[in-house]
Amino acid sequence: RSSRAAVRSAYAAFLPTLDVQATNTQNSPAGVVVDSTGHVFSGKWQNSQGFSTGLQLFDGLSRLYQIRANKAEVTAARANEVTQTFQIALLVSQQYYAVLAAKESESAAKAELDQAEQQLAVSRAKVQAQTATKSDSLRAIIQVGNARLALLQARNDLQTANATLTRLVGEPYKVTANAADTLTGPTVDVDSAKLVQLAGVSPAVQQAQAQQVAAQAQYRASHAPYFPNLSVAYNRSRYHSDSSFNFANGGYKYSGTLRFTVSYPLFNGLTREQDVVNAQVAEENAAAAAQDAALLAQQNLISYIGTLRTAQEQIDIQQVSVVAAEEDLRVQQQRYQLGASILLDVLTSQTQLTQARLALIQARYDYRVAKAQLEALIGQTL
Repeated sequence: RSSRAAVRSAYAAFLPTLDVQATNTQNSPAGVVVDSTGHVFSGKWQNSQGFSTGLQLFDGLSRLYQIRANKAEVTAARANEVTQTFQIALLVSQQYYAVLAAKESESAAKAELDQAEQQLAVSRAKVQAQTATKSDSLRAIIQVGNARLALLQARNDLQTANATLTRLVGEPYKVTANAADTLTGPTVDVDSAKLVQLAGVSPAVQQAQAQQVAAQAQYRASHAPYFPNLSVAYNRSRYHSDSSFNFANGGYKYSGTLRFTVSYPLFNGLTREQDVVNAQVAEENAAAAAQDAALLAQQNLISYIGTLRTAQEQIDIQQVSVVAAEEDLRVQQQRYQLGASILLDVLTSQTQLTQARLALIQARYDYRVAKAQLEALIGQTL
């Protein structure tokens, strides 16, 4: 809105200015008064009204370049608005996915606790049957305690993630993720060629390019003081004196002035030269920033696509690992019940299953965040 207002102001610079004034002055004691314009007043009250208007006819094309610069700033502001919208969406998405990850971690911790409690029951039964040592039950008790601590930590992480998400969306009530999204992660068909094109015209790149255009216009406008200024002004006024405070009384005397002015600064302490240098430096910086924005977009695109594809492969691998770890744990539990293996083998399998589940949760989170980062980069929803 501010940039659009600046454009309107730049166009308004081509319109004439208009001022009106009215004064009523009391002299005590009454007498003859000559004001700053040379008007002679006699009487107790001196009244005057008038208006003045002026128009700058030529200013070295400074106003035209200012319009161009302001329009470019509007373009930059619109691109920045898109950028900020998707940056906010990225923050909310990341936190939403963090809540999903916390929910998955809570579920994994519950499963771990159930397994640990089942193993404790088996260990106690084997100790009572004197087919296992007391050490097995003690290790199982430790495993249950660790599982309970992991569940408490997961629940605390979930509450913290919900509170953060609630603050981000600005709601007075608790906001959380949909549990149905926990296992069904987002999928995106990555078209690298199309994403490269979109990254080249991303909002951040458009903003930098528009700012470069504005800097170029400002550089051209900085040369305006090297041209003469031409302006015109007109003043019309009336005045009279009276013995009382009265604007409506007749007897006014009228006067008018039309003035054309041409001015050219021969020397102003090298201020023009300094302004030109500053504008040129700003233009060069804007050009470098525009180039860097395009290169940064390509760099981030490559990074996000790589992260997305790697996370997808990790999801596939970890899903297989979780199934394999679950089967391995089931076999080890059966072997332990039959006395064909020791408790350490069961605990090792439980640890491997926990690690596989956590790795799967992390891979899903990385995939979702990479997708959100791609959308923030190109300013579009995939």
